[in-house]
Amino acid sequence: MPLDSQSLPASRRDFSALGELSVLDQPAQDARGHSAPSEVMYPGGAMVDGGLLAPGDPLPENAGPGGRRPEWLKVRIGAGATYAGLKQLIHGEGLHTVCEEARCPNMGECWTLGTATFMILGSVCTRNCGFCAIETGRPPVTDWDEPRRVAEATARMGLKHVVVTMVARDDLPDGGAEMIAETIRQIRLANPGTSVEVLISDLNGREADIRTVVEAQPEILNHNVETVPRLQRPVRRRARWDRSVGVLTTGRRIATEIGHDAMVTKTGMMLGLGETWEEVIEAMRLLRAAEIEVLTIGQYLRPSRQHLPLRRYYTPAEFMSLRRIGLEIGFRHVQSGPLVRSSYHAAEQVPGVPGAVAV
Repeated sequence: MPLDSQSLPASRRDFSALGELSVLDQPAQDARGHSAPSEVMYPGGAMVDGGLLAPGDPLPENAGPGGRRPEWLKVRIGAGATYAGLKQLIHGEGLHTVCEEARCPNMGECWTLGTATFMILGSVCTRNCGFCAIETGRPPVTDWDEPRRVAEATARMGLKHVVVTMVARDDLPDGGAEMIAETIRQIRLANPGTSVEVLISDLNGREADIRTVVEAQPEILNHNVETVPRLQRPVRRRARWDRSVGVLTTGRRIATEIGHDAMVTKTGMMLGLGETWEEVIEAMRLLRAAEIEVLTIGQYLRPSRQHLPLRRYYTPAEFMSLRRIGLEIGFRHVQSGPLVRSSYHAAEQVPGVPGAVAV
């Protein structure tokens, strides 16, 4: 096992120096006394799990005193003109971001830098995964103008790389594939030089719908397996490991058929749900055997008491070890850290653009 973070020299215990997160300026409080959006990311406050331990829950391994989050998960919230302008633009266009809906801990950092991940097909998901903060239910009427507005917002933000994700839409015959494809096309029309990553649902494994997305030629096709094979049922419920891996292998085959060989396949996992270290390494090997090229690994953070309990906080040193192992077994890019989420530093993964930035 890798070294625990306590063995790091004192000078390295400012975990922002590990490159896993950036320390941002502390924002001014709003009229309610909140440093927005801390109440969204960390119910009860940025430093404490906000009472998310239900009666009888054991303290997660590596938790701080009283169940507090360990020091490497303390973040400051973004602020400033860029943050405020981006928020106003997104809300003014009636758009959704996975940053807000999924309570991403990096929202302050990314929004301060002027980057965001657009979530299309509404903000209500037809699935009820045990880890996810996005609302579940019957989605409202589909907004077919969403692709145009995403493209317009992308142009106004001046993005060089944009990430588009979706809620699962099992209520639609194609699962939302055509809306994803149309969003890619609209972005191309409005922003010919902008690269596009799509983070899609499993589309119930239907090859025709995967083809619809791939034929729009995104630079990166992303679909997350979320956890190790053993935990798929309790964590994802209506999804399966083999089907999720199949989305990416099928997408790769279709891309080759249509001459879009440059397309990158990508997936992500979160840790802390009860998996073992050995299961994580084996899952990584299975993903690489399927020729998936990019992997993201982050810490699971429980959104509420109604969600799956958190079993363990992994240390920054462990995440660094997983990145090293991932590169050794052949992934072309591994983003691994406590606050890493699927779209974190996504522009760095664009093929042929070393050191790309998102704005």
